[in-house]
Amino acid sequence: MAAKYGDSLLILGISFASAWVCEGISWLLIYRTSSYKSLRSTIDRTSKKLETMKSNTPTIAATKKSKAKKMDRLESGLKESSRDLSFSKFKSGGVVAVVLVIVFGLLSSLFEGKPVAKLPFTPLNLVQTLSHRGVPGDDPTDCSMVFLYTLCSLSIRSNLQKFLGFSPPRGAAAAGMFPVPLDTKSKTQEPVLKLWLLRQRMSHPGSSCE
Repeated sequence: MAAKYGDSLLILGISFASAWVCEGISWLLIYRTSSYKSLRSTIDRTSKKLETMKSNTPTIAATKKSKAKKMDRLESGLKESSRDLSFSKFKSGGVVAVVLVIVFGLLSSLFEGKPVAKLPFTPLNLVQTLSHRGVPGDDPTDCSMVFLYTLCSLSIRSNLQKFLGFSPPRGAAAAGMFPVPLDTKSKTQEPVLKLWLLRQRMSHPGSSCE
């Protein structure tokens, strides 16, 4: 049994180890800094104020207008703080990218042209372009390293961030932690938009991305 699932377990283990390394780098360069902690505290405080104001509905028209202005100011401040929090993560982005490129290169050299797992179903043709990428043969249930490593990395790192308390604040997620300056009507940008939506859903399973 160990030999049968050896490749899959090795990829899973490498994905888990690389996720820990990436989060360790992020903690060293970002999460422990006073600027990051201050931004996170500001976002939490602002989002709580917004939730409180939204739950209390005034009956007087003048009060409603004043409340709307205050909410607009808070929402603008929340978006600005969320954007600053997102930009602060770029500091470790280059180092993390280098680590991931090295890990991916290592896995590619180990499992090039080799199925590493067997899918219990036949995936859609669109999914097969990734799940069967570089794998010889016509069996669509043969799983490539790229597909398995991508799934492991997305799921492990997002859950590891929650476990360590490094996941973005709720307010930052609602305000658009990773803003996408895309024209959603442009067909050439559809793949990028879909990738961003997948990232948002993996990072924030409880939220919806419209």
